[in-house]
Order: sequence, then structure tokens, then C-alpha cells
Amino acid sequence: MGEIDRRLAGLGISLPQAAKPVANYVPWVRSGNLVFISGQGPIMDGKVTYPGCLGADVTLEDGIKSARLCALNVLAQLKDACGGDLDRVKRVVKLLGFVNSTADFKDHPKVINGASDLMVEVFGDKGRHARSAVAAPSLPMGISTEVEAIIEVE
Repeated sequence: MGEIDRRLAGLGISLPQAAKPVANYVPWVRSGNLVFISGQGPIMDGKVTYPGCLGADVTLEDGIKSARLCALNVLAQLKDACGGDLDRVKRVVKLLGFVNSTADFKDHPKVINGASDLMVEVFGDKGRHARSAVAAPSLPMGISTEVEAIIEVE
């Protein structure tokens, strides 16, 4: 068991199975030392969790949990891309978070902190990253958040 797996265990986190794509794309692509991870939703055991729209029927607290679950699914894809060894991660370079929200909702950064905070908890300083948090009038399958990532690996 590697350092990152021990850290995950210490945080009480078990990663889900890496999800299969739901359309015509691959879940991740490696180019050189960068892994580009396709957008991951708040899916648990094959089911959408925290569906809906921030500012309407999803609370800020549930939005944060939704983004954290997206990030767990990002980590599952990353583990697959790293051949099961998350210790190969050199840096979380960038996260892009989408928030299904009403036009007057303004707390997108707080929502996507659910994903950002997890990366720092898991990878420490290597988990600090550039980020964008943007509104979306809708997301696939009615999900409330979606997160994609660019990760540098050895």
C-alpha cells in the first residue's frame, strides 16, 4: 500500500470503481506527463447523487458534497490512469468545476471547494491547483456538479 492509499484510508475514504463513459469519449487521456480526466459527476454505485440545481432545489451544503463526490470519481479515474499507483502523482495542475445553478446563484467557488479541498487533503501541497468554477444552466443526467482535471504524473 502506497503513501496516498494510506492517506485515503486514514481519511476513511475508499475510492469508487472508475466509471465507464456514458457517451463517445474516453474517461482519461495521457499525453506526456499529463493526465486529462474527463468530467466526472456525482455518481455513486451507478446512480446520480445530489441531482438538481443550486439556488433552486439543491442546498449549498449538498452542492459541496456533490463536488467532493465528483472529485472522488476523478481520483478513481486517476488511479486507473496511474496503473493503480497514486504515488505517481506529481501535481494536481487544474480542476474545472461546473455547477448546475440558477442565474442568481453566486457561490460557485464555495461549491467547487468540495473538490479542491479533497485534492489538498489527499495530496497535500501537490494537491494545490489552478481552478475554474463556472455556472451551467443544466448538466447531463440532471447532475448538480461536474469536475474535470489535469494531473501531472511521473
